[in-house]
Amino acid sequence: MSEQAAAPISQDALEGIAFVGETLGPFFLQDPVKGDAGPAFAALAALDAAQAAVEWPFVVEDEARADLELMTSGLAKGVEDDDLVWEYRRLFIGPAPKPAPPWGSVYTDRECVVFGATTLELRRWMRERGIARQTDDKTPEDHMGLMLVLMAWIARNQPENLAEFLRLHLLTWSTHFLDQLAEAARQPFYEGLARLTKASLEGIEAELGLEVVHPRFYR
Repeated sequence: MSEQAAAPISQDALEGIAFVGETLGPFFLQDPVKGDAGPAFAALAALDAAQAAVEWPFVVEDEARADLELMTSGLAKGVEDDDLVWEYRRLFIGPAPKPAPPWGSVYTDRECVVFGATTLELRRWMRERGIARQTDDKTPEDHMGLMLVLMAWIARNQPENLAEFLRLHLLTWSTHFLDQLAEAARQPFYEGLARLTKASLEGIEAELGLEVVHPRFYR
């Protein structure tokens, strides 16, 4: 473990990892018409997917273009489109049961609950490294959006801890969740988001040469 955690990561890779987390994380956290992610949605709506795919880090161009085209097509009717807004709320807010809950412990805990053992392990890991919580005490730290934003913060501020964070806390469950999210999504923006996030994280895993041990999934 220590050897992987201590392995040096190039500055270009750190910048790419920070870009992925900062760009994609807010889309898991913010309602399209509430909060402060409006400019991010608007910027993506105006994106030239083919051009952006050339520069998207860690993902082959054809795959990045297909995923970005899904996302931009999902924004074609505008950020305030009812289908987009209600799909976010269906997937991430409720009140109906979420088809793909965005918290890691829902998949890794035998009882399929939030604030499970893996959440508490992440909380302890953060505390031991002096990493402040990014949310209130009632919100689990292992929300996909929060963990993407945290990934970016670690890449910029504590790069020596990045490989361990990815290997022990995020990559253990991200592919499993993102596959379920892509399948559950009824709106192309969120399908594309799930697919691009998955491809990006798997590309980061390959770039850093991480060996990830996947737990048993209970959901």
